[in-house]
Amino acid sequence: MKKTLGALALAAASGAAAGDIERARHAFDFLHGEWTVQNRRQSDYTDPNSPWETFSASNVVHALPAGIGNYDEYRPLGDWRPGFVAMTLRVFDPVTGRWSIYWLTNRDGGLDPATGVLLPPVVGRFGADGVGRFEGEEVYKGRTARVRFTWTRAGERQARWEQAYSWDDGTSWQTNWVMEFSKR
Repeated sequence: MKKTLGALALAAASGAAAGDIERARHAFDFLHGEWTVQNRRQSDYTDPNSPWETFSASNVVHALPAGIGNYDEYRPLGDWRPGFVAMTLRVFDPVTGRWSIYWLTNRDGGLDPATGVLLPPVVGRFGADGVGRFEGEEVYKGRTARVRFTWTRAGERQARWEQAYSWDDGTSWQTNWVMEFSKR
């Protein structure tokens, strides 16, 4: 409790109201539970003309203790990359009210091969418009891109996630993966 009060005091000192921090802490609560996901993904993020692939997946989202975040289990269904499993780890910072989102897979672990440390997350928050925007950097095929995740809700049982890359430091963006979530 002392740590939470300290975090709220720091947030208040930095201009963020305690109520705003608590709302931000619960921004991803809508995602808890079981989902069916319809995916549309570009086969090569570096080539805006590369073909799009579509596939279904299951996604189960679990809360982490004490409101510190959540994680999900993502499993493609059918023939798309047999054996592929992924996990998203979303961690909330009660001082800044921002979320850090990590993408981990059984192919690369989401780890930097040189250090064994988690790759950098995308970081951000939900705005007053209810849309979550999270940005960071990612290396794809040896090139560094700005990456942006955008989360939107379309009612109680629908959500949408989009990933976009920018190869020109945020001047232009190319969406390369869209997930449409339907609650089971």
